[in-house]
Amino acid sequence: GTGMRPKDSCSVVSPAAWIACLAYFLRTQAQQVLFNTCRCRLFFQKLMEKTGVLVLCVFGFWMFSMHLPSKMEVWQVSAHFLLHSFLLRMYQEKVRHHTGEIQDLRGSMNQLIARLQEMEAMSDEQRMTQKIMKMIQGDYIEKPDFALKSIGASIDFEHTSATYNYEKARSCWNWIRLWNYAQPPDVILEPNMTPGNCWAFTGDRGQVTIRLAQKVYLFNITLQHIPKSISLSGSVDTAPKDFVIYGMESSPREEVFLGAFQFQPENTIQMFHLQNHPPRAFGAVKVKISSNWGNPRFTCLYRVRVHGSVTLPKETPN
Repeated sequence: GTGMRPKDSCSVVSPAAWIACLAYFLRTQAQQVLFNTCRCRLFFQKLMEKTGVLVLCVFGFWMFSMHLPSKMEVWQVSAHFLLHSFLLRMYQEKVRHHTGEIQDLRGSMNQLIARLQEMEAMSDEQRMTQKIMKMIQGDYIEKPDFALKSIGASIDFEHTSATYNYEKARSCWNWIRLWNYAQPPDVILEPNMTPGNCWAFTGDRGQVTIRLAQKVYLFNITLQHIPKSISLSGSVDTAPKDFVIYGMESSPREEVFLGAFQFQPENTIQMFHLQNHPPRAFGAVKVKISSNWGNPRFTCLYRVRVHGSVTLPKETPN
């Protein structure tokens, strides 16, 4: 109704419009600032979270780096302790084992020392006895001995020479003469070959008659004497030299010549093959000695063995 153009109406802005525009602008800016503030807050929040995690990692690493050497030392100490305990246990086991061995060796040493003390206290005669026993163990005669006292053989004293009575052998005090050390004839039927354990008869001629354990077809006879190396006198001049063997019947008294021989004292054990082999068994054997190896006072017999068979052989053995 006023007649104004639209351009003119737009050019003229009322204060209310300006206020509305300003409010809109302020609101928009406030929203923008608020939006930016929220974004910053979120950013800073995330940054703080990451920073906290990083700080925690750094703090954890620092703590770990600070305490790791002590932990490693504890682990090393524990490992060393376990290894030391294991080695100590092994060492204790070895010590216990070696202690047992040492105790065994100590026992053996004590026995050896005691044995040496006994040997030192031994007399010369005892040492010689041990030597002769070793020689006896090496006896190579592996034939039955029918003149062995332990199986029933004995001495026929009626047909045996008298025993030699050596005055100095009676006692160390000759004027007391409490006993006689002379051995009886049956020592020649025992395997004890110690020096002096022999039967002696006067001079160089004598005889001994042995009742055998049973009747035997005779083949061989063995004489034994101690060697010169262990003789107390250093000589074997009392050993028998020439002798004759007879087979004897119990009843009537009949002597059958079986052979004549010579004993060589260099060979301490000598087996003689009988020269005569009658097809008959004998219950006794006579050993008749006609000489010795130089001693004029007496002759010694240490052991006599008789070998044969209880049954008649088909042929004469060599």
